[in-house]
Amino acid sequence: MMGFIWFWLVAVMIVGYVVLDGFDLGVGVLHLFLVRTESERRATLASIGPVWDGNEVWLLAGGGTLYFAFPLLYASAFSGFYLPLMIVLWLLILRGVSLELRNHIDVGVWRALLDGLFGLASALLTIFFGAALANVLRGVPLQADGYFFLPLWTNWQPGPQPGILDWYTVIGGVLALVALTLHGALWLTIKTSGELAARARHIVNPLCLQLATLTVISLGATIFVREDSLDNYFNYPVTFIVPVGVAASLVGIWLFNRKAQPVKAFLSSCLYLFFMLAGACWSLYPTLLPSTTGAERDITLSRAISGPHTLAVGLVWWSFGMALAICYIVFVYSRFRGKVDLGVSGH
Repeated sequence: MMGFIWFWLVAVMIVGYVVLDGFDLGVGVLHLFLVRTESERRATLASIGPVWDGNEVWLLAGGGTLYFAFPLLYASAFSGFYLPLMIVLWLLILRGVSLELRNHIDVGVWRALLDGLFGLASALLTIFFGAALANVLRGVPLQADGYFFLPLWTNWQPGPQPGILDWYTVIGGVLALVALTLHGALWLTIKTSGELAARARHIVNPLCLQLATLTVISLGATIFVREDSLDNYFNYPVTFIVPVGVAASLVGIWLFNRKAQPVKAFLSSCLYLFFMLAGACWSLYPTLLPSTTGAERDITLSRAISGPHTLAVGLVWWSFGMALAICYIVFVYSRFRGKVDLGVSGH
């Protein structure tokens, strides 16, 4: 029972990070091509300025929760994914540095460079996060000792000895790029006004169509790569509510955007991300990290979980920490509610 609880607590941390940091990553991608004037650039950055660094804390919290609850999975994944983790770390640094320095360097060429770095780092982060999830769904070449190594790519095929990038993980990366760009566009329709908000709203429905297409393609690709990915759904038919929720949330994004109801459209996007990630977790359960070299080497819930006393005590402290985090989120988002002013750099 405790293993089931902690599996879904870790999943909640991942969903929380993707939903919260996802829109500011999407805003970063849109910063490359949607804005046209300096005031619009300032407004775009001001829409995420008060919250972007707090959103990234959820990534750290998720890693800490993973280390606490499933130390074997943490040790195996963080060693095998060393190369992409270092790339993600540098992208996070570049993104943060470019966002902070832009307001301190009043030189056009440097601002243009920092804007480019911010947008490029945001786009690459969305792709790498999507590819990382696809790697977990596909499986990795686990050895008998529970460790593995992945080169950046091999033959681009998801076989027994895959690379970080293959055709399946590229689909995952592109799906994440489109989903989070859409998420960011919906955020801008809420937080900005005028022509910028109109352009953001205008690109939502085309992105929604692309996302729906990629969702169907990724589902078919997942079933092709992992034939057992639907077993839990057939064993517990009630959980087919997850793909129904995915479809309904996409319809909600489309309809609410057409009706100029940006908050409802944004919440529909949040639901889409929730159902997609929850569905991915459910397709794996109780496996945490599948092996491409044989099911007997899978890292499962029972193999990876910490001791019962540790988990029971940790649950108390986790609940306390999450209560503080939720209070902080409520305070920050309520404090900085409303639209940004295109004429200044703040609200």
